[in-house]
Amino acid sequence: MAAAFRSLARAMRRTKFSPMYVSRMMLHSHATSFGYQEVREEEKSQLVGNVFTSVASNYDLMNDLMSAGLHRLWKDRLVSKLNPFPGMKHLDVAGGTGDVAFRIIDTINNEKRQALQDSFEDNLLEDTQIYVCDINPNMLNVGKKRAEERGLSEVRSLVWVEGDAEALNFEDNSMDGYTIAFGIRNVTHIEKALAEAHRVLKRGGRFLCLELSHVDVPIFKELYDMYSFSVIPAVGDIVAGDRESYQYLVESIRHFPQQEKFASMIDDAGFQKVQYENLVGGVVAIHSGLKF
Repeated sequence: MAAAFRSLARAMRRTKFSPMYVSRMMLHSHATSFGYQEVREEEKSQLVGNVFTSVASNYDLMNDLMSAGLHRLWKDRLVSKLNPFPGMKHLDVAGGTGDVAFRIIDTINNEKRQALQDSFEDNLLEDTQIYVCDINPNMLNVGKKRAEERGLSEVRSLVWVEGDAEALNFEDNSMDGYTIAFGIRNVTHIEKALAEAHRVLKRGGRFLCLELSHVDVPIFKELYDMYSFSVIPAVGDIVAGDRESYQYLVESIRHFPQQEKFASMIDDAGFQKVQYENLVGGVVAIHSGLKF
């Protein structure tokens, strides 16, 4: 063992490897990112799970504080692009607190009321199925509690499922739509999550991803970086008593692929008509694609 480390040290001196490069080299293909750290793939899901277990009870409050309430408008925009309809079968992944699912249900209910107002017979709402899938049971519990507060706990159209974005327990070609908001940067293998999204969607089904992204306005970018790394972890410490989790969240945003790169990954997964919309100068982006 000692000889092996001496050989590694000599190789470092000859090739001028950085410590971070050596860390990646030693972990080989089993390494992945957890914020700015390199960890083994099998460790990441547990570490991310710990983060969201920690932040679950304050998740909505922190979203309001970190975005000055703008996350509500971003989710409204996401659902408007989805264009929900009565009778649809939709999968919202990493949506444990129900924010996106509730908006979809509200939109479909408005469609139903409009149909009744126009004297059209509409029994399709009973066939509507909105699945809220999240790997973290604590986040799902927050969503179920919020559903109860909204009088939706007995709504059969709303189904809560504990599951992994990289290995969904849904049949092929079974969904009309797929959304994931602020979740895909936390998976271990983005390519697997995209492949699963493509698999479960029907032909003509739409993929939509709302994610914190990369600011493309130079001066604003500097201000945003200062805010992200100085303010958000401090607020997390004060409000949630958890600075480290929010430090990870900030770092995970910076490690996420640029908008064009992520669009190409969606295209590689088999989606067509891939496009994205930057909001607030790229603070967030909505990526979309269709399955043909």
